[in-house]
Amino acid sequence: MSSPDPDPATTPGLEPGGGVPVGHTPPGEASTTEGLSTRQPRARGGGGNGLALVLIGIVLALVVLFGVGYVVGLF
Repeated sequence: MSSPDPDPATTPGLEPGGGVPVGHTPPGEASTTEGLSTRQPRARGGGGNGLALVLIGIVLALVVLFGVGYVVGLF
């Protein structure tokens, strides 16, 4: 049975010891310098964030009022 790996003795471009000469390998990553290649959509307005904070504040106020009413009712 033969090995699935190529024979280093017959592989072109290898230096003695199995190394590869400088410039014979592709770059490790893309070299785009302009950032993203396509235009990204604009983010929506932040109005929903404010509404969420108001709703959280209302729920928190109700919980605090319920807690205070419970403690006052114990005395």
